[in-house]
Amino acid sequence: MLGGDYSSKFSAWLAHGCLSPRYIYWQVQDYERQRIQNDSTYWLIFELLWRDYFRFICAKHGTRIFRRSGLRGVPIPWKEDWPRFHLWREGKTGFPLVDANMRELSATGFMSNRGRQNVASFLTKNLGINWQMGAEWFESLLVDYDVTSNWGNWNYTAGVGNDARGFRFFNITKQARDYDPQGDYVKHWLPELGKIPAAKVHEPWKLIPVEQQRFEMQIGVDYPQPVVDLFKSAATNEQVYNAAFAGK
Repeated sequence: MLGGDYSSKFSAWLAHGCLSPRYIYWQVQDYERQRIQNDSTYWLIFELLWRDYFRFICAKHGTRIFRRSGLRGVPIPWKEDWPRFHLWREGKTGFPLVDANMRELSATGFMSNRGRQNVASFLTKNLGINWQMGAEWFESLLVDYDVTSNWGNWNYTAGVGNDARGFRFFNITKQARDYDPQGDYVKHWLPELGKIPAAKVHEPWKLIPVEQQRFEMQIGVDYPQPVVDLFKSAATNEQVYNAAFAGK
């Protein structure tokens, strides 16, 4: 999630109509024919297909994509917990992967696709906060804002879009270890964690006092305590989610 090569950075140009998805597609086809097919060429086309998918979804469902109950019409009693929402948007949740991504968004107007999925999952599945609030925050900041991709993805991640696989949430700490194993990304955006070794940086709340002193970082002072327990909060919100579907 850090550096110039992890993303094509085409999204802003696509969103503003400066670059044609068909042009990208044919350029990739030429590259694969002349050189090689690889994971990068596969995923670039795959993401273009997702882009088209959400356009077709919006063409079919219209303004339903903006409704609190989503495309599936699920009456989930979403919270409008503004204090916790502010912690989320300011990157002060106590979960480094979430916080780093939210601070990147505020500073640059951009966030990786991996980051967007994680922070959206955390807002809806761990904090239980109205997904519309997250979608509107993204809309206000993203340099690559695209109405169908933004609102379609938020429907999908919140579990109110056209996905029948039920309650799913991202294990933030596992995602952090998988996609930022050395902690380079979180340390870049959270310099207060800069001296914590890679093995501990994604769960700083587990540092004992002597470690906090050694790494010059005090939990609750220099970096916040986790706003929720990751798995307990997900379990609680899953019950709410399942009850809403059962009563639908």
